Amino acid sequence: MTAALVVQHGPGGGPGRWEGWLAEGGLGVEVVAAYDGAPLPERLGPRPLIVLGGGYLPDDDERAPWLAPTRELVRQALDAGTPVFGICLGGQMLAQVAGGEVRGEHGRPEFGSTELTLRQEAADDPLFTGLPEHPTAIENHVDAIVELPDGARWLAESENCPYQAFRVGANAWGVQFHPETTADRISGWNVERLDRHGVDRDELHRAALRHDAAAAGVWRRVALRFAAVASATAA
Repeated sequence: MTAALVVQHGPGGGPGRWEGWLAEGGLGVEVVAAYDGAPLPERLGPRPLIVLGGGYLPDDDERAPWLAPTRELVRQALDAGTPVFGICLGGQMLAQVAGGEVRGEHGRPEFGSTELTLRQEAADDPLFTGLPEHPTAIENHVDAIVELPDGARWLAESENCPYQAFRVGANAWGVQFHPETTADRISGWNVERLDRHGVDRDELHRAALRHDAAAAGVWRRVALRFAAVASATAA
């Protein structure tokens, strides 16, 4: 089984349910706990790349020195046309490396289950085609992409954050939300951080539970499609 290299930025930020869905589609994962000192390879090679979320800006190298080699892997993947999927911080990193712009603490923060709107450009996208017009996904961000790279396909938006999903080239996708996260993971989020933004964690958890089954069906399809893209590219 082909294995994607998965870069993890924090102890609570693993691949979640995407690991099982990707395996269902024939794509394994090799998770590198970069935050804990696990070394990243200098060369990505033909492996698909998945960059997960974390509490940093994409170039916050002083606090997170592994971000610089992660950006280099993203550059290599873009240059080679290797499949990439960036989640939250990973999506912001993809946008920045490809020439877009990210700003810290920009716009209205988003937490918990959030309604997205698929744009017309999603209709023929290999991962997003045929999805519901208004799926929900779990959000947990205060930073945001403010400009997509030139030529990027803008796939989804939300009321408070325009750049929720996009594609660069043929095989690189970035999302601001967390398709890998279950509703129950919210119960472990930092209460003090949420309180600072006037958000109640228990209410976020209850709302996400109501949407979880439908959201899981949507993002499982996307995971399986990414696995198929990875397999086709490797072949």
